[in-house]
Amino acid sequence: MQRRFHNPIMTGFYPDPAICRVGEDYYLIHSTFEYFPGVPIHHSRDLVHWQQIGHILDRPSQLNLDEIHPSAGIFAPTISYHDGTFYMITTLIAGKERHGNFIVTAQSPAGPWSDPYWLDADGIDPSLFFEDGRAWYVGNRGKANPEYEGQCEIWLQELDLTTMQLIGEQAVLWRGALNGVIWTEGPHLYKIDGWYYLLIAEAGTEYNHAVTIARSSELTQGYIGYPANPILTHRQLGRDYPVMGTGHSDLVQTQNGEWWLVLLAMRPYGGGFYNLGRETFLAPVQWEQGWPLISPGTGKVELSYPAPDLPLQRWPVQAACDHFDGDNLAMHWMFLRTPRSQWWSLSERVGWLRMQLRPEQINQMVNPSFVGRRQQHMNFLAQTMLEFQPQQPQEVAGMVLIQNHNYQVQFVITGEQQASLIVCRNGEQECLAQVPIASQRNYLRIVAYGQEYSFFVAEQPDAWRPVFENLDGRFLSTPVAGGFVGTVIGLYASSQGQTSQTVADFDWFEYREIAE
Repeated sequence: MQRRFHNPIMTGFYPDPAICRVGEDYYLIHSTFEYFPGVPIHHSRDLVHWQQIGHILDRPSQLNLDEIHPSAGIFAPTISYHDGTFYMITTLIAGKERHGNFIVTAQSPAGPWSDPYWLDADGIDPSLFFEDGRAWYVGNRGKANPEYEGQCEIWLQELDLTTMQLIGEQAVLWRGALNGVIWTEGPHLYKIDGWYYLLIAEAGTEYNHAVTIARSSELTQGYIGYPANPILTHRQLGRDYPVMGTGHSDLVQTQNGEWWLVLLAMRPYGGGFYNLGRETFLAPVQWEQGWPLISPGTGKVELSYPAPDLPLQRWPVQAACDHFDGDNLAMHWMFLRTPRSQWWSLSERVGWLRMQLRPEQINQMVNPSFVGRRQQHMNFLAQTMLEFQPQQPQEVAGMVLIQNHNYQVQFVITGEQQASLIVCRNGEQECLAQVPIASQRNYLRIVAYGQEYSFFVAEQPDAWRPVFENLDGRFLSTPVAGGFVGTVIGLYASSQGQTSQTVADFDWFEYREIAE
């Protein structure tokens, strides 16, 4: 019996996928916006099972996210391999010191990657195309003298790989498939059977998102759109369809000759809300009369397909519980913005994550004492054990669910010896519940069934007391909170505007999917 796989292949906040094959190995990267380290890189041998091997932007010298506003930062990276070197090109939006498009390189996909080579290039969503020893920059930008708001174009210019600078004349390739279309972006250029194919996203990364394609016999001119565009969209299926917003894609051909498309999409639940953010899906591609057909026979992204004709390669399953017994934080942990001091430690108290309380707060555009991981399931359990001896009333430590600084939930132990649930909507904080506690050691638990989030505290193992049950979590989704990210859940400590020597010690953190 032929193996099958299930979509999405990467659950949770993994948007804007870009893929690269080198021999029998596949590498997949994603946008990370205001989170550090930037651009996780995953490895696969079968296109279905993926193992993270690092982050491309893992040093402050590569990525300055200081004071970055939510959903700015790193947009739509792409990855390429040429003549023994890996290239990653991306856009930094709203950087404090510098912003725009840049390239980093590496000899190994696991790194180390170089510091940025900055480019003099307008727009966002760049990619690279290589042919006959030459390299080309392909990007998006707003059209000069636009006919309407949001009108963009895809343009190309040669890249000198010695100086890492753009040279020569610019060429406008295409402005999209539909009349009046907005946000033509995410371009990828391929040469297949003598044709140059330009794959793009258009109509914005929301409900109307679509994938379209054009081709030409010449690299710099003459692109004609496919008469049957778009080659993929779900906007005709309704807002309650299980998969929506399909777009921002990349093609890959396997060593066995099959073609596949990686793309982003959302899975709405509780109405048109998608707390998990934009996730990565995989769909088969068949070529017919010189054009690609996505998901032949249905034309829409299915939740299950026959697996690619590749040898099965499973990786070790990530443990549900992190006991913080390594030398470094596991790769799935992230910081908000670039950390400028070492306020966390795995060595000061071995087997624990120690976090220094600092004045920075998670409802500010700063780097707070917070480590987070993606919410990856609609139904999940997350829990931790915390030892905390607050010295001032305003000191807090515990767990956070966050979309951005204006939309979040703080589930914390306070300096007033309370387990408190504090909700922030549209920048306004409200304490919904408090439960008194007497111990310096407390267990915190969050349980989600769809859009209902419940919060529990215990001073002894499994002696759970409810703090607040069935909180409506739909405000932790882009349709309410705005932006481009998914919900992140993690550990937090703050002295809330005051200096402090207090620490919060977390013995372990567990996250796992639960049955409905």
